[in-house]
Amino acid sequence: MKQKIFMYLFIFSLLLILFQYVNSKNVFEDDIRTIEKSKAKVETLTDSIAVLHDKIFDLSHFNIEQNEDAITYFENKGLNVESLIPFVKDAIYENNVKGGNPLIPYAANEGHTMLINSIKVLNHKWIITDFSDGIFWGELLIKYEVINQNEVSFEVIDSLLYPLR
Repeated sequence: MKQKIFMYLFIFSLLLILFQYVNSKNVFEDDIRTIEKSKAKVETLTDSIAVLHDKIFDLSHFNIEQNEDAITYFENKGLNVESLIPFVKDAIYENNVKGGNPLIPYAANEGHTMLINSIKVLNHKWIITDFSDGIFWGELLIKYEVINQNEVSFEVIDSLLYPLR
């Protein structure tokens, strides 16, 4: 009788070990598949990041923060560039408060006001802006000149009003 019990225990142990081996093998293979998927996803995301870095580099080409010549121009005039650029943008936005920006050469739709929405300082001479009254919208290319740290003049070089669709 003892011998049969040991034989059953031995067979049960073998089955248990076999079950654990198969289960561990499946878990291990599943982990390998998960790691491979993760590696593929990381590679895809790394490629996407590289593409976005290239895009950011291209977009920052016409940006005064990246333009050493424009910054040097202001520094040679004894102006603080870090405070000057926000000052120039604020000077344009201040015109919005007056009930329609005088830099915009188009009349607004009835009951609306043409306002400058966003400003991008391209270099030490030019600014590009977009404007809208909620119905019509367009863009301006503005030439600016900094007279001193507290004074700036603007001249609209060209403007564009998009047609309604």
